[in-house]
Amino acid sequence: MESIKQGANYVSESVQQAVRGTSKETNKEVAKDSDAPIGTRASAAKDALSDKAHESKHDAKAEAHKQNM
Repeated sequence: MESIKQGANYVSESVQQAVRGTSKETNKEVAKDSDAPIGTRASAAKDALSDKAHESKHDAKAEAHKQNM
Protein backbone atom coordinates (compact mmCIF):
# COMPACT_ATOMS: atom_id res chain seq x y z
CA MET A 1 0.00 0.00 0.00
CA GLU A 2 2.83 2.37 0.88
CA SER A 3 4.40 1.79 -2.51
CA ILE A 4 1.18 2.87 -4.24
CA LYS A 5 1.18 6.09 -2.20
CA GLN A 6 4.83 6.71 -3.07
CA GLY A 7 4.04 6.07 -6.74
CA ALA A 8 1.20 8.57 -6.70
CA ASN A 9 3.42 11.14 -4.97
CA TYR A 10 6.13 10.51 -7.56
CA VAL A 11 3.70 11.15 -10.42
CA SER A 12 2.36 14.28 -8.72
CA GLU A 13 5.83 15.72 -8.17
CA SER A 14 6.86 14.85 -11.72
CA VAL A 15 3.83 16.66 -13.14
CA GLN A 16 4.52 19.70 -10.97
CA GLN A 17 8.15 19.65 -12.11
CA ALA A 18 7.06 19.63 -15.75
CA VAL A 19 4.62 22.50 -15.20
CA ARG A 20 7.32 24.59 -13.54
CA GLY A 21 9.74 23.78 -16.35
CA THR A 22 7.25 24.98 -18.95
CA SER A 23 6.54 28.14 -16.97
CA LYS A 24 10.28 28.77 -16.59
CA GLU A 25 10.86 28.52 -20.33
CA THR A 26 7.92 30.83 -21.07
CA ASN A 27 9.20 33.39 -18.58
CA LYS A 28 12.70 33.18 -20.05
CA GLU A 29 11.31 33.99 -23.50
CA VAL A 30 9.37 36.99 -22.14
CA ALA A 31 12.50 38.22 -20.33
CA LYS A 32 14.43 38.06 -23.62
CA ASP A 33 11.73 39.87 -25.64
CA SER A 34 13.15 43.29 -26.49
CA ASP A 35 9.67 44.51 -27.46
CA ALA A 36 8.28 43.91 -23.95
CA PRO A 37 8.37 46.71 -21.37
CA ILE A 38 11.36 46.59 -19.01
CA GLY A 39 9.12 45.99 -15.97
CA THR A 40 7.53 43.00 -17.65
CA ARG A 41 10.91 41.63 -18.64
CA ALA A 42 12.29 42.05 -15.11
CA SER A 43 9.24 40.38 -13.59
CA ALA A 44 9.48 37.48 -16.04
CA ALA A 45 13.18 37.04 -15.22
CA LYS A 46 12.38 36.92 -11.51
CA ASP A 47 9.57 34.45 -12.12
CA ALA A 48 11.87 32.26 -14.24
CA LEU A 49 14.35 32.06 -11.35
CA SER A 50 11.54 31.14 -8.96
CA ASP A 51 10.23 28.52 -11.37
CA LYS A 52 13.72 27.02 -11.66
CA ALA A 53 13.98 26.73 -7.88
CA HIS A 54 10.57 25.08 -7.65
CA GLU A 55 11.37 22.80 -10.58
CA SER A 56 14.50 21.59 -8.78
CA LYS A 57 12.55 21.10 -5.53
CA HIS A 58 9.91 18.98 -7.27
CA ASP A 59 12.63 16.96 -9.02
CA ALA A 60 14.26 16.17 -5.68
CA LYS A 61 10.94 15.20 -4.10
CA ALA A 62 10.03 13.02 -7.07
CA GLU A 63 13.36 11.24 -6.84
CA ALA A 64 12.85 10.64 -3.10
CA HIS A 65 9.41 9.15 -3.71
CA LYS A 66 10.82 6.99 -6.50
CA GLN A 67 13.51 5.63 -4.16
CA ASN A 68 10.87 4.79 -1.53
CA MET A 69 8.73 2.71 -3.90
